[in-house]
Amino acid sequence: MSENANIWFLDNFSMMKVLKPHELMELEKMTVMADVMKNQAVYFPQDEARTIYFLKKGKVKISKASDTGKEIILSILGPGEMFGELVLAGEESREDLAVATEDVIICKVNQERFKELMAKNPALNFAITKFIGLRIKKIQTRLENLIFKTSEQRITWFLKDFTTEFGRQLSGFPNQWHVDMKLTHKDIGKLTATSRQMVTTVLRDLETKGIIKYDRSRIYILDITQIS
Repeated sequence: MSENANIWFLDNFSMMKVLKPHELMELEKMTVMADVMKNQAVYFPQDEARTIYFLKKGKVKISKASDTGKEIILSILGPGEMFGELVLAGEESREDLAVATEDVIICKVNQERFKELMAKNPALNFAITKFIGLRIKKIQTRLENLIFKTSEQRITWFLKDFTTEFGRQLSGFPNQWHVDMKLTHKDIGKLTATSRQMVTTVLRDLETKGIIKYDRSRIYILDITQIS
């Protein structure tokens, strides 16, 4: 990838808009682009934390294992998002697992050099701190949902949240959305702490009621106001 392409890519991250042109050039010199194939890990738990990642293409799953060894999916990330950011808050070794759910392109930056850039740009420092706070809040909301919502409520909440984050509204129909969802019912079950069978039941019920339509790769929400 050319230098200009790298700069264009980095400048498309909202938090990088605060960088001056020469700072963007400096960041570009720190970066290494890498392809990660579907189902390949970006990093494992207990790996030394030395790098932050920016996702250019594809989706990455962040998960942990419970005490019983069951996978708990914390988040699904899409293009334009940063991950591995807790290294900036003092994380020394990874506590989660990052896996590509499809072929992805990532941008890797050494955390020490990025911290130096943050120290020179208070606006970037503030943007990153705000980002980390919002990411933690989102994970807390997901965990609270696991505790206080019913299985059906967790699935419908996830459906609405995922669609509004990664999908788009249909032109001229503000309540209709569609999203490419390369997640199996088993994956959704892991994200919502429910069984694959429950996910299938809830989606079929929503389809029967005329609220959604779905196939293996895409979900259409016909009236998002009907999903709580």
